[in-house]
Amino acid sequence: MASDIQQTPFVKELAANDRQTRDKALQSLRTFLSGRRELPTLELLKLWKGLFYCMWMSDRPRTQQALADSLADLVSILPSSTVIPFLRAYWQTMQREWTNIDVLRMEKFLLLTRRYLGATFQVLQRGKWEEEIVREHVELLEEIPCNVEDMRIPNGMRFHVIDIYIDELERVGALESDEGRVLQALLQPLRRLAEKSPTKPVRTKAKEALGDERLPGNSKANEEDPPKEDDEWGGIED
Repeated sequence: MASDIQQTPFVKELAANDRQTRDKALQSLRTFLSGRRELPTLELLKLWKGLFYCMWMSDRPRTQQALADSLADLVSILPSSTVIPFLRAYWQTMQREWTNIDVLRMEKFLLLTRRYLGATFQVLQRGKWEEEIVREHVELLEEIPCNVEDMRIPNGMRFHVIDIYIDELERVGALESDEGRVLQALLQPLRRLAEKSPTKPVRTKAKEALGDERLPGNSKANEEDPPKEDDEWGGIED
């Protein structure tokens, strides 16, 4: 099993210059993933290296958008036992590659990240916001993209996730959830960043997101008063 992904020809084809070859490889990948209930971490990281360069090679806006949608849709066909490992491999790959993405390619990876955060929340929606599923996914978000202290996490990735967090919660109807505890659990990664990040701009950005008027209890009136920083050490300015 450990060598299944490595030996399949579609891994290399995912980064092919030819769109038809990439599309065919992606369909083969969907078939492959839908039948696997266990995927080793190393194999998932190898797979995501191929998927990353598949996105890297896409060179037209419509193609990039379609590919981002298709890659995010992979999450919906995964057996439940492989969803968290697959998502973790995505975030680990983005953590590793983020600072290597040039300005001309960054926009499509910002879109891919938006789609993957959205796909995460869609998993929770399909699971009817079951407490254990929400907890597992919140822990993953706190582990990588919203990690408070790990300096290996690029702040650019943190900022983008914070920027799109409330948008994607709104997209799946989480802001109107009948059970407030679900939304409170989902907002925990932002709260941790707002309270504990050693980097002042990260704290400020997270507080701004938590002050979004779309969140229950917030209003435009509250938005006019920016969050106050305490008089303690302000942390790292970057």
